[in-house]
Amino acid sequence: MTTTQTPAPAETTLPAPGRRSPGGLLFSLGGQNLSLIGALVLVLALFGFLNDNYLSLANIQVIGEAVTITGLLAIVQTVVIICGGLDISVGSQAGLASVVSAMVFTSGGSNPYLGMAAAIGIGILVGVVNGVAIVYGRVNPTIATLAGLAAYKGVAQLVSHGRAQGYVLNDPFFVFLGRGKIAGIPVMIWILVVVALAVHVMLKYTDIGRNIYAIGGNDTAARLAGININKYLVAVYALIGVVAAIAGILLTARTGSGQPVSGSEGLELKAITAAALGGCALKGGKGGIGGTLLAVALLGALENGLTVEGINTFWQNVAQGALLVAAVVIQQRRSGERAVGLPH
Repeated sequence: MTTTQTPAPAETTLPAPGRRSPGGLLFSLGGQNLSLIGALVLVLALFGFLNDNYLSLANIQVIGEAVTITGLLAIVQTVVIICGGLDISVGSQAGLASVVSAMVFTSGGSNPYLGMAAAIGIGILVGVVNGVAIVYGRVNPTIATLAGLAAYKGVAQLVSHGRAQGYVLNDPFFVFLGRGKIAGIPVMIWILVVVALAVHVMLKYTDIGRNIYAIGGNDTAARLAGININKYLVAVYALIGVVAAIAGILLTARTGSGQPVSGSEGLELKAITAAALGGCALKGGKGGIGGTLLAVALLGALENGLTVEGINTFWQNVAQGALLVAAVVIQQRRSGERAVGLPH
């Protein structure tokens, strides 16, 4: 694979390899992140005022655990959007991996490592299938992954007969993943932090990350610079499959069984919303993990607050849709692009 170092697009500021990024992952604050922090503080203050238990340590941990799976998918959604693509099938991939991990665990002599290996293997497979369809089949990413959304969900339902499969809560390792803590912090949150840091370092400190930004910013210039765009795109979709499989494994550990649909349906909308709110330009070339994590926290805090207050859960879907539209409108306004059908 050719990894010629290519300057990132003008709107993306990337530190040189090995140089410390001021503020790191979450605190390299720009206008976008400051807005998200302000919105998060406002949501926390509002629901904290309405309910004394909302800001308790126990409820904060509940929010953290609840957003872990969405956060993992939002991180890789950020990468593919920066690269100029999109993956609508991440929720179905997680559901399929969840089923596979539990079924292989049950049939393989209750070996958790075998179940997890099988889940990651299936994640790589479906990720490569998406990438190959997009790159070599020349299918639009939205259409290809929309097809994957239906297909992977259907496969998960077929192999599981539409029901939860296996039981993993008698296994210490799965229990540790789903309910364990390290230094008082749930293991699931630690996994999210590790994945986020790894992807952040890849994007900001390596030639691979620079090339990903370059492909999303201007694929023609990237190709002329010697970047093998096809291999990069397939690799990015394979990465999505791996992280979606990790999310599926955590879903299994958290619920105690493989879930073909429950727990994974709708995750793709949350992941895309978080990436867009976090500052990813849907045309590619711009975005970062810090903003995405702040958006994930905002969505989780809002969803938990609505639940604590007993507000109809259907309003959560309305809020997510409204936030996604608002994020795209803000992006369009900032880019200065004229409205469709209107004069400049």
